[in-house]
Amino acid sequence: MPTAAAPIISSVQKLVLYETRARYFLVGSNHAETKYRVLKIDRTEPKDLVIIDDRHVYTQQEVRELLGRLDLGNRTKMGQKGSSGLFRAVSAFGVVGFVRFLEGYYIVLITKRRKMADIGGHAIYKIEDTNMIYIPNDSVRVTHPDEARYLRIFQNVDLSSNFYFSYSYDLSHSLQYNLTVLRMPLEMLKSETTQARQESFDIFEDEGLITQGGSGVFGICSEPYMKYVWNGELLEIIKNTVHRDWLLYIIHGFCGQSKLLIYGRPVYVTLIARRSSKFAGTRFLKRGANCEGDVANEVETEQILCDASVMSFTAGSYSSYVQVRGSVPLYWSQDISTMMPKPPITLDQADPYAHVAALHFDQMLQRFGSPIIILNLVKEREKRKHERILSEELVAAVTYLNQFLPPEHTIVYIPWDMAKYTKSKLCNVLDRLNVIAESVVKKTGFFVNRPDSYCSILRPDEKWNELGGCVIPTGRRQTGVLRTNCVDCLDRTNTAQFMVGKCALAYQLYSLGLIDKPNLQFDTDAVRLFEELYEDHGDTLSLQYGGSQLVHRVKTYRKIAPWTQHSKDIMQTLSRYYSNAFSDADRQDSINLFLGVFHPTEGKPHLWELPTDFYLHHKNTMGLLPTRRSDFMPKTIGIDPSPFTVRKPDETGKSVLGNKSNREEAVLQRKTAASAPPPPSEEAVSSSSEDDSGTDREDEGSVSQRSTPVKMTDTGDSAKVIENVVQPMKEVYGINLSDGLSEDDLSIYLRFVQLGQSQHKQDKSGQQYCSKCSEGVIKLTPISAFSQDNIYEVQPPRVDRKSTEIFQAHIQASKGIMQPLGKEDTSMYREYIRNRYL
Repeated sequence: MPTAAAPIISSVQKLVLYETRARYFLVGSNHAETKYRVLKIDRTEPKDLVIIDDRHVYTQQEVRELLGRLDLGNRTKMGQKGSSGLFRAVSAFGVVGFVRFLEGYYIVLITKRRKMADIGGHAIYKIEDTNMIYIPNDSVRVTHPDEARYLRIFQNVDLSSNFYFSYSYDLSHSLQYNLTVLRMPLEMLKSETTQARQESFDIFEDEGLITQGGSGVFGICSEPYMKYVWNGELLEIIKNTVHRDWLLYIIHGFCGQSKLLIYGRPVYVTLIARRSSKFAGTRFLKRGANCEGDVANEVETEQILCDASVMSFTAGSYSSYVQVRGSVPLYWSQDISTMMPKPPITLDQADPYAHVAALHFDQMLQRFGSPIIILNLVKEREKRKHERILSEELVAAVTYLNQFLPPEHTIVYIPWDMAKYTKSKLCNVLDRLNVIAESVVKKTGFFVNRPDSYCSILRPDEKWNELGGCVIPTGRRQTGVLRTNCVDCLDRTNTAQFMVGKCALAYQLYSLGLIDKPNLQFDTDAVRLFEELYEDHGDTLSLQYGGSQLVHRVKTYRKIAPWTQHSKDIMQTLSRYYSNAFSDADRQDSINLFLGVFHPTEGKPHLWELPTDFYLHHKNTMGLLPTRRSDFMPKTIGIDPSPFTVRKPDETGKSVLGNKSNREEAVLQRKTAASAPPPPSEEAVSSSSEDDSGTDREDEGSVSQRSTPVKMTDTGDSAKVIENVVQPMKEVYGINLSDGLSEDDLSIYLRFVQLGQSQHKQDKSGQQYCSKCSEGVIKLTPISAFSQDNIYEVQPPRVDRKSTEIFQAHIQASKGIMQPLGKEDTSMYREYIRNRYL
């Protein structure tokens, strides 16, 4: 009989940071405060992080003795009473990680937590408050003028807002993954878990759990899925140094739990949303996908149902369903510099072979299996192309990729113009979504850790027999996933996900034997609580990505929203617009710094000096922008290095936007650059401007914002104006090209010129010379000796005689002289005529 395994409970749940002048001592204990671990952090290193973990498990008495010796040994005078050498700095509940900017390292600690949910006896906590402590001592601190600014940017990521963790449950994986790993046969786990049991402790040791086979319960610890971990970069420096009990991985998104009573039977409904840490950012600054297939606003939403009468993974009944939202996996963006409510959508790069979409769906197939179902809610009929650009490109990408997949595993594409149906008075949006939801859940199935109830055999339901997924003796598994998207993946997407989740909830309740049919009607307690959960979930994700709460809710699409809701919708729209226009650039900087996308480095441009973060999120283009453009240009030409910009004489070396400083101008340009790739061509700009704007772009201001053209009013003074505008080459570029070349430059240049000419010959010693030198036409030194100076060596290609004849024939044909056809050519031509026309 296979033996189940239990997850390892992290021993470090309560922490106290003690301080001496030379070191920090971080003491961590389990919840019962019976077993302890100690970390020693050096404070004498100004920039390096030195951490020592002895990996020893202390008792409470041993820790008291250790702290007493440290206190005594660090007093100013040995044996002096009344003074203390060890100070208690702060109490905490976990380590978020370590970070360094331009000075020394900081440690980030969780100082307040709040329990949000309980899954199988495993608590899920929300971070309520954190403390950031500078590690090096003041005596060794090397100050930097920009350190405080980086610290402010980092702290703009509010860790008390929707960050979650658990000491014993892996939040980065789904319940299906966690429980499937726990049901692995004991023989496969023995080699992996024996060492884990010896090193760890508090593995349900006081519960006395014995399995049917008579063996003890082994503990396992799975690796987190780093895509949904937000402090992975902060823990990277200590990951291989300290015991794993110190590593506390946090996720960002949403977690909520509601309790249902079904005929007196308690049922917990938990909703967990995991926001991806790859290509993360705010609404208009992160669109589409990066070169690695990670898309913007990618969120994995999981609804977990459990019978609360038995709170144990081994004996309880659990079910879950997972679905995903994310931006359209293409290279696209929107330019917010136009200050329009709906900026035009631009396809930034041609991707004829759907490379980025292939990478994205490859990730999904690896994590969820097939089928991958796309529910595309983007508009399809528009007077001017806007959203339809994405639909057309996505259809082409999916069609192209499906030809490489087996027919039974192809990507299922479901387009549905939700906005069009909403405006129609004859169509019910939610009824149509319910039909789509039924077909989706039947294809993917869902997870449940119990075999089908006996009631489903006594009173079988037609829909139950059509359910897909993977049926196993111990229950069911979900195979495949639904991927929902609109343009923003906010309002329409949340309503569609709610309808799919409501359909899955009915199947989950039916599988646990709690209802007699897999159907749930609106305006029941279960659906009402579930709708509230999904609206909280949607509001939270919308605030994180769009800057405001949901504008259109489930009630809006049901058309039962009160009139007061319309005024709220207008306020949410304005709030979202204000956030996108003014605060998103700062939020994007904070996310880039927190996730380690940008690392501050001495001597390189600062985060706020970068014109765009495109190169940070697209790794294959990192080498294209090693530093600022201005570093390559003369210091006298100002902000805009374009040679086509007309400048006044007194504007050389000054900002072209007025009296603002260069730093202020760089910030202004960054906020209007929208984190897009390098500017598109003129043709692309003109085509995109016609998509969504009703006015001509030239009327809005076709003059470049970065140049100040000279106003030529008097035609008589045109010669003077030109004389003032055109500056000497020496003054602008630092060199005068009219000066003669140096002797070394000239000799190198002549080497390359001579190597390409046909009169080059080679003597017996290997030296090249010009055949005209002996005639006195040109006098040059030997060009190169390849054995000594092989940097200029060029091996001419060898051409056979037939190729030469063909080339000469083409030359003659270009002059109108045609070569007579041979026997083979004549017979080939006759064969062609016979097959083609006869």
